[in-house]
Parts: sequence; structure tokens; C-alpha cells
Amino acid sequence: MRSPPTTPDVTPADAETGETVYILLDDFGPLGRAYRETDEAKADLETVIQDLLAGQFNKPVRIIAFNTAEGWARDVSEDIAWEIVERLEKRPDRLPAGTHDFISYHIGENVALRAESSLL
Repeated sequence: MRSPPTTPDVTPADAETGETVYILLDDFGPLGRAYRETDEAKADLETVIQDLLAGQFNKPVRIIAFNTAEGWARDVSEDIAWEIVERLEKRPDRLPAGTHDFISYHIGENVALRAESSLL
């Protein structure tokens, strides 16, 4: 009897460290949607938040976090939207249009406007 074929391990090398990876689905209008290609070293929560605040994305739609070492994945869009709002309360700043729309969609237009209104 033959043994079953072995498949190569496709888990990232960092899986043993238990790092959570964040990927963002961006909307490119007529060109469609795509998960943004991200450097492995820049797929962390802080970088994604800073990139959202800097307007690095066209029209962010959703953010997925996963951790292969722990065996889970989930949509963290709402959590990240709230984190951005909390940061704006501490240090008011204008939101890039795409980030404003992202926050409006996930936690409400009123929240996004209120966060930005602290600039006044």
C-alpha cells in the first residue's frame, strides 16, 4: 500500500512566532477589487492604520486579519475603524476620502463626521 503524497508546508515562516497578518481589500472602481499586495514586514496592524490615515489606499473596503499559528482569520474592519476614530479624538486630523468612506460604511457616517469635527 502506498502512503499518501506529502504536500509542502505553505505556512509562512513567521507562523511559529504567532504574528497576526492584516490584508486589505481595496476597490479600484471599474478595474475591480483586489487584496493589496503587502510586504511581509508591513502586514501588521500599526502599518495598516498608518497607511489608512495617510491615504495610501484607493477605496478600502475590508480588512482581514489572520494568524496561521493560532489557526484563525476574521474581518477586523469595524475594529480598525473604531481605532482610527479613537486616534482622531486624541490627535485631530483630516481623513483621506477613502478612509472616511471606510469608517462611514463600517461604523457610521455620523461617527466619521464627529471624529473629523474635532478639528474645528
